[in-house]
Amino acid sequence: MNGTDRSVLGTAGRGDTALAGSVCLGTELSRRRCRGQGDARRDCPAGLIPALALALFVAVGCRSPSGWRRQADEAAAGILRSTQERALGRTEPITVDSPADSLRRRLLLDQSLPHASPASQSLRDCPDTAFWSQSRHLPPPPDGASVVSSVSGPLRLTLLEALQVAARNSREFQDAKDRLFRTALALDLEADDFRNTFAGVLSGRLQSDPLGSDRRYGSSTHGDLSGSRRFRNGTELSAAIAVDLARVLSQEGASALGLLGDASISVPLLRGSGAAIVGEPLRQAERDMLYAVYDFEQYKREFAVRIASDYLGVLLTLRRVENAEENYRRKITSTRRMRRLADSGRQQEYQFDQSVQDELRAREGWVQAQSTYQTNLDRFKVTLGLPPDASVELSEADLDALRQEAEGLSQGAEVADYSSGVPPADAPVTLQPPTREHAGPWELDEARAIALGLEHRPDLRVAQGRVEDAQRAVMVAADALRAELTLLGTARIGESRSIASAAQADAAWRTAEASYAALLTLDLPIERTRERNQYRNSLIALEQSVRSYQAAEDTVKLDVRQRLRALLLAREGVVIQAQAVRLAERRVRSTDLFLQAGRMAVRDVLEAQDDLLAAQNSLSSAVVSYREAEWELQRDLGLLEVGVDGLWKEVRPERSE
Repeated sequence: MNGTDRSVLGTAGRGDTALAGSVCLGTELSRRRCRGQGDARRDCPAGLIPALALALFVAVGCRSPSGWRRQADEAAAGILRSTQERALGRTEPITVDSPADSLRRRLLLDQSLPHASPASQSLRDCPDTAFWSQSRHLPPPPDGASVVSSVSGPLRLTLLEALQVAARNSREFQDAKDRLFRTALALDLEADDFRNTFAGVLSGRLQSDPLGSDRRYGSSTHGDLSGSRRFRNGTELSAAIAVDLARVLSQEGASALGLLGDASISVPLLRGSGAAIVGEPLRQAERDMLYAVYDFEQYKREFAVRIASDYLGVLLTLRRVENAEENYRRKITSTRRMRRLADSGRQQEYQFDQSVQDELRAREGWVQAQSTYQTNLDRFKVTLGLPPDASVELSEADLDALRQEAEGLSQGAEVADYSSGVPPADAPVTLQPPTREHAGPWELDEARAIALGLEHRPDLRVAQGRVEDAQRAVMVAADALRAELTLLGTARIGESRSIASAAQADAAWRTAEASYAALLTLDLPIERTRERNQYRNSLIALEQSVRSYQAAEDTVKLDVRQRLRALLLAREGVVIQAQAVRLAERRVRSTDLFLQAGRMAVRDVLEAQDDLLAAQNSLSSAVVSYREAEWELQRDLGLLEVGVDGLWKEVRPERSE
């Protein structure tokens, strides 16, 4: 075969039987066109073949970048849907394109926030340059893309709204979706190895050669259309058809048409044969796609819990600002009262100075609490993917609702109860451990909680799948130790033409003159050092995957047990701090009355006020900690359902006592 041929041994593995059928069809069309012309030297000319090949080359070579993009999106979306249905029993769209009018963009424009570049708004706001064209690479924005209303005033967010904003604007969440989408594209590429694959090459050449004292000028056009297919059992087919048109541009002006077709087949019989071995890369890519869906599902839960915790954390600092403000007002009131008492001679002057010092400390705490709140709010806005200088407010209704729910946990519960009398100081002390009397809905029985975690945790499913992957890797490595027996076959029909052979007659397509070849090769397993070591390493990797699964299972149990203890601890904290707040409020009232009566030093009043502030802050922290512990337990049990839009669903199970 010359340089224009598709060598059987060189191109084995990229073949297709459908292409061979198209070759026969083209020949039949040409035969019908020339039937009756009576040329005994050939079955028929192939004059129609160049036109058909050229039309096909033009048709498949004119797809725009947007067309290729749309094809990739459709392939990835189909893979994602099928994998989600298999892994989760449901589907949800994964969109990796940024919206045309995001909330970040709307805040920048409507609130007139400074920004240095159009890229701060969105990709679609970037102007076209010599290297970038939006219309060439981006699809048109969907109708009604601007779904965010005007936010010229402060943007007020509830917890659920914050979750939705994070899902649509968070750069971290978008990166997670990008990784999932890229995994789908990687699977599509791996599957492409087992699809019908076509290629086309069209080339033209001008040539000048010395011919005695003169020169010969000529041109040649070469078109090559090939197809290939690899099957799951390892068989590889390839077929190609090449059309040549050679013409001499000087002297006699001779021209000739060349038509050449070849096909090849490669069939492994021992090593590297069978669907289990050949299809392993594709099977592993499918498993990786499944793991990516599981990982993304777990990531959504972790992301939602983190956003919700950050949201409550910001509200907690806001509540501390309010508590610090109330404490500052109490200090000012106490200072004013001390001034009057000192002027009347009922208190010493130094006690007034002491009260002023506490007032100054209260002011410092109030200002510091405001600064901490603003800093946490700015960081939270960046976490959501919003500008830190945007005017955003969080709704305190969520924290108030948690406070009301916490009242049910502490209702009627007294840790230090002396209302029914106090026993003698030297009486035996019996400690009462925490009970489940006021337990919340997620304080489950430990055994049941562990069973739920082992059943629903996605990362545990991934660890279990890795064990199966390692087992298949051992099988593949063991197969590589076998002898390699391969059957090769080739078939060739027709002839090629060049400028040197332009004076010859057009190439004929005669099946009687086709050439065929077969080859059987055997590679004995005499030297397999590399394969031997890979096989041993695969067994080691299998042992490691088993240990990793055991570690993942133990981690699930550890997480669940820790979350249950955190719930118990947080509930005890709510009960203790609720009682501490009640006691601190009573102390503030009583010490204030005693101070007005001149029967108590100002230090006792100031300490009571400080204790009230600390108890109020501690109660708010305990309430938030309990809710966060509930979310973290649901996350670690794999029961918190979070959509790609940021909305979540909590299903509270019945507790078994």
